[in-house]
Amino acid sequence: MKTTMTILSAFAAVAALAAEPEPKNVPELMTTKSGEKVTSVETWEKVRRPELMEIFLENEYGRRPVERPDSLSFETAEPDKLMMDGKAIRKRIRVSWKGPLASQSFVFTAFIPVTAKERPAPGFILICNRPAAANIDPERVNKSEFWPAEEIVARGYAALAFWNGDVAPDDAKGKCSKGVHACWAKKRTANSWGALSAWAWGASRVLDWVETEPLLDAKHFGVVGHSRGGKTALLAGALDTRFAMACVNDSGCSGAKLNHIELPKSESIDRITKTFPHWFCLNYRKFAGKEFEMDFDQHMLVALVAPRAVAIASASKDSWAGQRGEYYSAVFASPAWELYGKKGLVSSGFPKPDEARQEGTVSYHFRPGIHNLTLHDWNRYMDFADRLGWKRP
Repeated sequence: MKTTMTILSAFAAVAALAAEPEPKNVPELMTTKSGEKVTSVETWEKVRRPELMEIFLENEYGRRPVERPDSLSFETAEPDKLMMDGKAIRKRIRVSWKGPLASQSFVFTAFIPVTAKERPAPGFILICNRPAAANIDPERVNKSEFWPAEEIVARGYAALAFWNGDVAPDDAKGKCSKGVHACWAKKRTANSWGALSAWAWGASRVLDWVETEPLLDAKHFGVVGHSRGGKTALLAGALDTRFAMACVNDSGCSGAKLNHIELPKSESIDRITKTFPHWFCLNYRKFAGKEFEMDFDQHMLVALVAPRAVAIASASKDSWAGQRGEYYSAVFASPAWELYGKKGLVSSGFPKPDEARQEGTVSYHFRPGIHNLTLHDWNRYMDFADRLGWKRP
């Protein structure tokens, strides 16, 4: 009986593995619109990459009216402060700008290891999409794994964070009429930038300041986000080539998740554009229910980060984010890195929980647990940065 049950269990395991969804008719990354095969960096950078960027700006995330405004300025919002038992310098910086219709500013926090006085520190910018007081408290009265600033500093990295709502409100009813959107336009058009692009824009403005700070190594900075913030971090990494890494945590639909795969438990374009229409440009709604008819997919957005690093993560109990779709985007994006003589995702198949694939320039880790950004994830991102040579002696 025991032998029979063992055999049956083995067959069940094989059947379950065979039943796992596989991508179907995934749009070709390395073929231009004219049908030319992309076999060189030159063709990628001059033809294919601009083609893909155009697709995402026009059809999904919208077009920005401006990148770095001429009026952009920085000022100290609070005096610098030594914190974390003397291990970190805290800076609070206000970013300000003027548009043709309005002016705006937001404040971000930076914890910089005191060792940066001897050698500039690499670091990470968190796009925080959760309540700021509980998750990115600058006084460190409230400490959260969502932004484990002490642990980040202890590993030699600077920890920076801002609240996304300070740049543009996460308000579906607002129709992208407030915050940074209100600085440049009174009315939203079909391809106007959505909230995800606005939040990514905010991350780039923080990076603008990083480039002015002698204590920081702006050439080795990553952008980090979870869930809607993960979608934002991926977009920021694709649009702003100054980011050396995009850390894309549990980003799901319209983030790293591939659409050309049957994942009934995960979020769809139809659902996300109904619930969060303000995240995207209005054009994106036309793809609702038509995922398998689309001639582009999210692996192409991941590929726009190449040849820089990208770290994609999923959680074992987060079916809504479509873990296999997130993994397969990393797989299908990898040829972009190979053009540059780098390895993309080095993998032998979908990983087990608590397993990370970090041998290439594309990282994928699969964390046990629910939809969240945890110390486990942060350690994986820092491990990856260490592997890439960011770690300081």
